[in-house]
Amino acid sequence: MKYKRVFLIVLDSVGVGSAKDSDKYGDGPSNTLGHIIEKTSVKLPNLQKMGLLNILDLSEEKTLGYYTKALPISNGKDSLTGHLELMGLKTDIAPKTFTETGFPKELIEAIEYETGRHVIGNCSENGEKIIERLGVEHMKTGNLIIYTSADSVLHIAAHESIIPVRELYRICEIVRKLTLNDEWRIGRIIANPFAGKPGSFVRTSNRHDFALDPNEKTVLDNLKDKGYDVLTIGKICDIFNNRGITAATRTTDNLDGIKKLVKLMKLNFKGLSFTNLNDFDTNYGHRRDVEGYSKSLSEFDKYLPNIVNSLKLDDLLIITADHGNDPTYIGTDHTRENVPVLIFSRNFNGRGELPYLQSFADIGATIADNFGVQMPNIGKSFLEKLK
Repeated sequence: MKYKRVFLIVLDSVGVGSAKDSDKYGDGPSNTLGHIIEKTSVKLPNLQKMGLLNILDLSEEKTLGYYTKALPISNGKDSLTGHLELMGLKTDIAPKTFTETGFPKELIEAIEYETGRHVIGNCSENGEKIIERLGVEHMKTGNLIIYTSADSVLHIAAHESIIPVRELYRICEIVRKLTLNDEWRIGRIIANPFAGKPGSFVRTSNRHDFALDPNEKTVLDNLKDKGYDVLTIGKICDIFNNRGITAATRTTDNLDGIKKLVKLMKLNFKGLSFTNLNDFDTNYGHRRDVEGYSKSLSEFDKYLPNIVNSLKLDDLLIITADHGNDPTYIGTDHTRENVPVLIFSRNFNGRGELPYLQSFADIGATIADNFGVQMPNIGKSFLEKLK
């Protein structure tokens, strides 16, 4: 074991340029980070020291550690496929999407029968807009607001005073079971509770994702099976359905996640800390909010020294992403992009650019290699390159 603790941070949707197969996804020349920098001239001095701008050929300065980018190989461009690939699973058949038509009549009828509640919505729409549009009707009737997006997701929104959070979670569990068959196989069922009055509804922090179980063991399972700690922050526990996780901490936003990570770094543990910072994607990428995305990046950059300064000599830090979501691109969908990989440890003697990683799974393979656990079926470790 080279490093006692590995800290993996996923900057959700912070892609660094079109993947070679982006045309297959109708994405073309997307570049989440590059276009945000181009449009806003945001300064990211601490990420620059880590090599982030070197990846984009916007800097040639010497870096604190190693940097490169990873190429996606899974069929899909969302959080589920991206995170599974990071932990060694390739998705060959992407979960179904229902963006164009809404969910099938048969599925809606099954949901209504099993839950005892009628469904309204059943379309592809922005979450805030559909809550504002249908929230009053929902509060009068108790009907479920169901909607989707370009991802393989089924959102269920409900006001917390009409359907308590626990009841909404129970409903989502029912729908999760209904959508396990191949005909309706959806990647994630998402509970979206909201509060407030008409005209000022707000989604609360009680969102909860019910994802498909990984179809094979991941690096997380292999670590846990060998007695290592697997400590997650943010929506990681939802993505993996708590598989391979020894302790999970939920967050309200990026800053809350950063603060909880720094607190966790003070603990004495052996294994992996796995954090997802989701605001980039949910709050700014999907909403095509370039300025908001830029400010969120700047916020992370500001707090990055707190993370770096909390590292011990035998710790390894890896910062990456799971897909792109270029807010300057058309539509509101994720974009098929390569992702950054920034690697730092206080015991590094070397630094600079590493060869491109041919799969996100190279990161999971490196973590497995470090702890001497079973290697994933895909991915190649770059542990020996870290000097």
